[in-house]
Amino acid sequence: MKIGKVLLLGRPNVGKSTFLNNLIGQKVAITSPKPQTTRFPIKALYEESRGRVIFVDTPGIFGKAEDELSKKINEKTLSILNEEVDLVMYFVDHTRRRDFEESRVLGLVRQIKKPKILVINKVDLQEKSFLPQYKFLEDEFPYVFEISALNKTHFRPLVDKIFELLPTGTDKKKAGGEEIPEGLVYPLLNVDSRIFLAELIREKIFLMMGEEIPYRTTVIVDEVTERENGVTYIKARILTTEDRYKKMLIGAGGHKIKEIGSYARKEISLAINKKVFLDLTVETDPHWQETYY
Repeated sequence: MKIGKVLLLGRPNVGKSTFLNNLIGQKVAITSPKPQTTRFPIKALYEESRGRVIFVDTPGIFGKAEDELSKKINEKTLSILNEEVDLVMYFVDHTRRRDFEESRVLGLVRQIKKPKILVINKVDLQEKSFLPQYKFLEDEFPYVFEISALNKTHFRPLVDKIFELLPTGTDKKKAGGEEIPEGLVYPLLNVDSRIFLAELIREKIFLMMGEEIPYRTTVIVDEVTERENGVTYIKARILTTEDRYKKMLIGAGGHKIKEIGSYARKEISLAINKKVFLDLTVETDPHWQETYY
C-alpha cells in the first residue's frame, strides 16, 4: 500500500483547490476567480485501493503582499513548506504570463528536495495561452502533465504517477510521517466543522460581491445546533472592516444578505445532507484580520 503526503504549490487562482475538490469528489476547499480565496492550508485525505494520500492545498503565493492579510497568507504558506512531504505538485496556469510572482513560486519549489510533478492547468482554455513561456520547465521537471482541473481532464495518468512516486507504507494511520486524525470533517484533516461552514459562506461572498469587498471580510460561525425538528441551526457573522462595506453586504432592504444567505444555505445543506436554517448577520470590526488571522 502506498502512503504519503503531497504538497500543492502555485500562484493564486492556478486551480489547486479545484483539482483537489474534483479529485476527492466533494468540496474540501472553496474556490472563486478572485485571489486570496484560500487563506490557510487545507489538508485532505484521498483514499483508494492503492493507498492513502494526504494532499496539502496551500494558499497561492503572492509575489508582492501589500496588505496585512496577504502577508499573513504568505506566512502560512511558507510555514507549511517546513513540513515533511513525499511529493510536490507545482501548478502553473498557461493562460497567464510568467512574471515575478511565478518566479518566486518556482524558486520555492526548487528548494524542496523531493520528487516533483509539473502540472500545467486549464488546458480547456486555449483562446489565450502563454505556454511557450513555461516550456523551459519541461527540462527541469521529469514529470509533466497538462490537465483541466475543472473538467478532470487527464486526471487518471496524473494520479497513477502520484501513486508510483509515493513510498510504500504499512501504518494506515499515518501519511508522510503525519498522524491522520479522527473525528473531523472527513475527508478534511485540519479543519473543524465550524471553520468548514464559515468557508462555504465566505465563498459565496467572493462569488457574489464586487472586487474589493471580499478582501475586507471574513466569516465566523458562533453556533451549530441540531434542533428537534431535524433542522441544523447555524448562527454566523460576516465581519467587515468598514460600515460602508457593511451596507453593501446587507443591500437595499436586506436584499444582498438574503441572497448570500440563500446560496450559502443551499450549499451547506448539500454538503451536510441536512435541512439548514442559516441565521446570518453583518458586523463592522476593523481589527478582524488581527483577531482571526
